Amino acid sequence: MILVDAAGVSMSRPGRPLFHDVSVTISRGDRIGVVGLNGTGKSTLIDVLTGRRSPESGTLRVGRGVTVAALDQDPDLGHGTIADCLAAVDAPEWEIAAVLDRLGMGGRASDPVSQLSGGEAKRVALARALVHDADLLILDEPTNHLDVDAIEWLESRLASFGGGLLLVTHDRHVLDRVTTRVLELDRGRVHVHDGGYDAYLEGRAAREEAAERAEVVRKNLARTELAWLRRGAPARTSKAKARIRSATELVEARPEAAARTGDLDLHFGTPRLGNDTIELVDVAFAHEGHEPLFSGVDLMLDRRDRLGIVGANGTGKSTLLDIIAGRRTPTAGQRLVGSTVSLELFDQRGDTLDLDARVWQAVVGDDSAKPDWRDKALMEEFWFDSDAQYAPISMLSGGERRRLQLLVTLARQPNIVLLDEPTNDLDLDTLRVLEDFLEDFPGAVVVVSHDRAFLERTVDDVIVFDGTGSVGRRPGGYEAYERIRRDARTSPGDGAPKRSNSTPRTKKPKRTKSGRSPGTIRHELGRLEKEIAALERARDEATARLEDAGSDHQRLAEIGAEVAALADELEAAEERWLELSEDLEGGVVEG
Repeated sequence: MILVDAAGVSMSRPGRPLFHDVSVTISRGDRIGVVGLNGTGKSTLIDVLTGRRSPESGTLRVGRGVTVAALDQDPDLGHGTIADCLAAVDAPEWEIAAVLDRLGMGGRASDPVSQLSGGEAKRVALARALVHDADLLILDEPTNHLDVDAIEWLESRLASFGGGLLLVTHDRHVLDRVTTRVLELDRGRVHVHDGGYDAYLEGRAAREEAAERAEVVRKNLARTELAWLRRGAPARTSKAKARIRSATELVEARPEAAARTGDLDLHFGTPRLGNDTIELVDVAFAHEGHEPLFSGVDLMLDRRDRLGIVGANGTGKSTLLDIIAGRRTPTAGQRLVGSTVSLELFDQRGDTLDLDARVWQAVVGDDSAKPDWRDKALMEEFWFDSDAQYAPISMLSGGERRRLQLLVTLARQPNIVLLDEPTNDLDLDTLRVLEDFLEDFPGAVVVVSHDRAFLERTVDDVIVFDGTGSVGRRPGGYEAYERIRRDARTSPGDGAPKRSNSTPRTKKPKRTKSGRSPGTIRHELGRLEKEIAALERARDEATARLEDAGSDHQRLAEIGAEVAALADELEAAEERWLELSEDLEGGVVEG
């Protein structure tokens, strides 16, 4: 059964088109993920499909009697309480209560919606959409502001939903586990990939390779036709005139403009960070009149640390990040800061952006100044072209505002970066660039995130909030933490995760027997792993050339020497990796 059919739809925003001649059909049982660069019109497409906006051209047809429930990027909950917001949805009270509880809003039905944070409002709006008895569910970034348990529950709920599903998300795990088709918005057009995130990557790579091959063919044909024109064509016949026109068009043609010009460069220079960074000593925090969120936190941040902060919503993760940043004062304990620390916090609120200001004003930071060539180059590196630089920030999409916020944060050249839910609303391309940047960043990084793929790629250890006020540091990164959670869920007993009463407090990272900190060794291990992979590829390529050399003895000798040298380098790198791994084990167990 067809639920919604959009044919030849086009939309634009002031100054530029968003998409043109887009056709989408959603049937019962479809599981469609929507991806694309920030600002390509994903949220606008949702507005069209839900009927809130009329397309500038094309048609939208909705099946007879079809009901649609939607989660917007910035939902409107109206007035009154959470219960009032959900009262209009024809759903059993027990189901509403259960969904609110799963989304971390249990027991708060009487709270006024005017007092909710942005993340809390988003979770209430998601609950409203999920309990709606709808034929079509359209969700815009539903995993924003959810903790890991809530995201896993949401995946299960969506997998069992019997209607059609359209999902705008940057969460790669959700794309792979929920969607069966990915709709990619790219330069005003739609490309459909059958499968999840991996199918989208394969399809996009194939399309880009085909475009590169087509451009090579065009250039070769253009050279041939240009040579023919220069020889002087006998332009008396209509056949010759047609060929001249064709040759001229071929020579003057240009390849399709890239979706984004250039690569996003996040490396602006980082001042040196000394051994004394940031230390928390027996830190606790409690809101006035409430029990402590956490207590007894000791943390010495190593200058090469890659720390993730994980746990359920409301346990104090962002509060701890604010204390590390110096935005909040602990109710007990001390925060000590080294003299070389230059710290920036990329928070999830974006409070520092004035929506009435222009993009360039946020970058320059001084209303009386004008952007110079360096400012303009920096904005272009972050994919804000000359038109976008003078656009009001209020005109930007949610993802573009997050990218602008990231630009402003990193342009200040910190040597310690604190990131609070950095993946919210960023597109997949920006996420991958940010992950690569953090891997090579010479300072310390602390991340609060529920994005499992992002954590897997960026952190070495995790600080775990277990909901009891206990805060502990666990080595091994997010994957090790996830294994512990899975084991707890499957352990004998009532099936509920077991709370450990002996969660280790975060301690100062102790020096290993080599005298270097665990963070420094982990960075060196990561570099060696890349080096080993590159050496293995080079060895395999050289071995293949050796087999193709035939009976050319000189060539065989040259390649043979190359293979032997690569084998020696590989063996040395592997031995070094083993030494560092043993050294790390001796230090991490204590720290």
